[in-house]
Amino acid sequence: MPKALVVRAPGTNCDAEMCRGFQMAGAAPELVHIDRLIARPSLLEGADLIGFPGGFSYGDDIASGRVLAMKVRESLYPALQEAARRGVPMIGACNGFQVLVQVGLLPGPDNGWQEAQAPRQTVALADNVGGRFVDRWVGVATPPRSVCIWTQGLAEPFAPESGPSPDLHDIMLLPVAHGEGRFQAASEDVLDALEARGQIALTYLDNFNGSARAIAGICDPTGRIFGLMPHPERFLEWTRHPYWTRLSPALRSKPTPGLTIFRNAVVAATAGK
Repeated sequence: MPKALVVRAPGTNCDAEMCRGFQMAGAAPELVHIDRLIARPSLLEGADLIGFPGGFSYGDDIASGRVLAMKVRESLYPALQEAARRGVPMIGACNGFQVLVQVGLLPGPDNGWQEAQAPRQTVALADNVGGRFVDRWVGVATPPRSVCIWTQGLAEPFAPESGPSPDLHDIMLLPVAHGEGRFQAASEDVLDALEARGQIALTYLDNFNGSARAIAGICDPTGRIFGLMPHPERFLEWTRHPYWTRLSPALRSKPTPGLTIFRNAVVAATAGK
């Protein structure tokens, strides 16, 4: 059974849900405080999967995820870089996504994980275009050219054999809860490169927060490090769906999109051992 290391910090509030997501997907989760991990970076050597959950780490002082990201970047980047070289799948949801882009793990280097220093930050999560915290369910889609292992085949179990699916829009939903989730890049060239390499892993159907190119999540060039603003760990069972009783029993007999995301990574981690 692969081991999933879930990193928490003061203010993190989705760590139990992420642990449960890994557990339901077939992994053995271990929750570890960031200070313990900094004291013992070797703990990462035994991890087959790594998760950075959502919440308000360190109260989101200065900016969302900034304090945790700087602690990780200064003290743990070499150990996380080595995990990336080993092909360890990593996920950052919401606050975790904000952390991963500030650490430099996303979008990741385009020449492999060989550079000694963390790459310069090229993307960010800014204030929502409406200037308000948004807490609701949103429709999402997976670009067909994405290399992300976490989102592969996400909609396939619900797609009909022919013709459009009247249910797909109702099923491909994930909850969001953020005030700083508007995806931005340093330039159009950065966005073009993300598209060309298949690093755009998830997009919004209505782009409620004004993200560039409606991006809800990206991955590194290997497809194994994934960050997204929606919360897959909050949609592990159909009873969490906002109107689950109206969905057909046949649809509800399949894993939810949230659980599928974790299962994909556990399968990849198991295959890589």
